[in-house]
Amino acid sequence: MSHIYIFSPSSAVRDKAAFKRGIQRLKALGHEVEIDADALSSFTRFAGDDQTRLNAIARASASGADVAMISRGGYGLTRLLTQLPYKAIAKAIDKGTQFVGLSDFTAFQLAVYTKTQRVTWQGPALGEDFGVEGDPDDIMHACFDDLLLEQGEGAGWRLPKEGEPPSVKVNHAVLWGGNLAVLTSLLGTPYFPQVKGGVLFLEDVGEHPYKIERMLTQLFNAGVLKQQKAIVFGQFTAYKLAPHDRGFKLQTVIERLRSQLKIPVLTGLPFGHVRTKVLLPVGAPVDLATEGRDAFLVWGHI
Repeated sequence: MSHIYIFSPSSAVRDKAAFKRGIQRLKALGHEVEIDADALSSFTRFAGDDQTRLNAIARASASGADVAMISRGGYGLTRLLTQLPYKAIAKAIDKGTQFVGLSDFTAFQLAVYTKTQRVTWQGPALGEDFGVEGDPDDIMHACFDDLLLEQGEGAGWRLPKEGEPPSVKVNHAVLWGGNLAVLTSLLGTPYFPQVKGGVLFLEDVGEHPYKIERMLTQLFNAGVLKQQKAIVFGQFTAYKLAPHDRGFKLQTVIERLRSQLKIPVLTGLPFGHVRTKVLLPVGAPVDLATEGRDAFLVWGHI
């Protein structure tokens, strides 16, 4: 049984039924679930005003929980980065608390890595993943259990069929990334990781391919992408192509990026705003390799 602390550092919880299902599901699995006092607070679009959400982060850091998991993403964390309790967060991680989330939580995770060099986890949110109607995804659930049991050592996936599979071998590179829009918004700030020779993974939701290309172009022109050893695309979902795109699609963006870079650009990572998602340690050294169409990210025991 693990102690899981649920807090809301970004947008207000709108789907209360999913929140409740997620809590019930975690409890049914035998976990002790502690709900932050302001987890269901609301102030305009946020889960409380800025100070309320900062206080929630401080309480999560002081909770002594095995996992501090966000209720949902949305927007709000970039407003808080100048005031985050970095020393308390680092102390909590050193004592064994694993911070888990995705989407807007990318801002928290990249800032924490930049300021403290501590590892956090891109992974499930309460409502989106444990609060779904029906059963949660088996792979997501198994990866989360591995984290709780300190057994997770990597992730593997099948590369899509798009030409000859690349031969990739990258050793001991920092894994970093997350939501593309949030990551790009940090560029030029003190919270953007200065990672060279890393493995950058990316995902997003509701962004048309031309917007994805625009953000990637900004990262390219800033010199970020060519400083990496590999780029791994997760899932880009919930966008709609238009007739005037005339064949311009996500694959167009990826192929253009490959033509600009001399490093591997892999796709198909099961991560993003999708039910099937692995957990990924932001800031951990990893090995990345391919065997035919099988790709592997390995980080060993953390």
